[in-house]
Amino acid sequence: MRERCPVAYSDFLGWSVFRHQDIVRVLMDPDTFSNAASRHLSVPDGMDPPEHTEYRRMIVQYFRPERVDAFEPQCREIAAKRLQSLLERDELEFIGDFAHWFAVRIQSASLGWPLEMCEPLRLWTQKNHQATFAQDRTAMAEVAKEFEGYVHELLQIRRAAGAQASDDITGSLLRQQVQGQPLRDEEIVSIVRNWTVGEVGTISAALGILVHYLSQHPELQQQLRTQPSLLPAATEEILRIYGPLVANRRITTRPVEIGGRKIAAGERISLIWISANRDGRVFEDPEAYRLDRDPTANLLYGAGIHVCPGAPLARMEMRVVMEEILGRTTRIDPIPDRPPTGAVYPGSGFATLPIRLR
Repeated sequence: MRERCPVAYSDFLGWSVFRHQDIVRVLMDPDTFSNAASRHLSVPDGMDPPEHTEYRRMIVQYFRPERVDAFEPQCREIAAKRLQSLLERDELEFIGDFAHWFAVRIQSASLGWPLEMCEPLRLWTQKNHQATFAQDRTAMAEVAKEFEGYVHELLQIRRAAGAQASDDITGSLLRQQVQGQPLRDEEIVSIVRNWTVGEVGTISAALGILVHYLSQHPELQQQLRTQPSLLPAATEEILRIYGPLVANRRITTRPVEIGGRKIAAGERISLIWISANRDGRVFEDPEAYRLDRDPTANLLYGAGIHVCPGAPLARMEMRVVMEEILGRTTRIDPIPDRPPTGAVYPGSGFATLPIRLR
């Protein structure tokens, strides 16, 4: 599609954009390609400037280096304890046994949610994925209402505790203001929901992709064990080749021509990240693993004013997990008679990934 029909229409995704250059053009022109693509409140992802600017300024503080660094020991402890219990097994299904478990657990920890919320959150993410794929509006509304109930309950607990409330992200959001006004509960729900959907789905998929790639490339495994300083760059390159996020959407605000297609105002645009990051016009020999590429061309976390604010946290979490896996093993092996199964859109990566850790 990238070569033969770089901008294509479907009832499912609207206008899909496949080429790196075209996607960067969309990202850098928020006046023409609006992020206000949802019928529901989406803070700040579904907002445009100047509204987006104010909310994003408030949100980015939660991903500053000092906060991410402070959270790293807890992240490492969660990963290490889980891995230690799994190393006792002859084989494991990495997505269910670790990747998704870790993503849910680490999200709960970062938000200050109790351990008993992990299982409801895990089930919620599955229901959200299924409803989104099916485009079942009724199910999507029910799933949204369920999540709203979780957040409202946690906010009530913090309000009731007053000055004794836990000093976590959920409690902190109650004290935030935008343009001199406290956040409304529905805004807090939207912020936390966006973080949760992004964190759980993307981190889980990314960890599965990384572990699968290393299981297929034992020489790279060994290099990263002996040269762990290469791990951040290796992670970005592997996830460029096999992206954990398939697509994002925009809405045109005016008639526009892109990729030879004339598109009217009010049309849905789908940015196909996994295609852009394999565009041979930008990445020579795009399916090859190479660490000499220009890292700024990698759209793993997007670009422009909507570049992922949680990228520093995601990078830390993936680095810590891979350091723990590589540091506690000598081999990550596939299981030949139990091949992995692929994830279904809107997911990416793997639904199941049987492996052996030695």
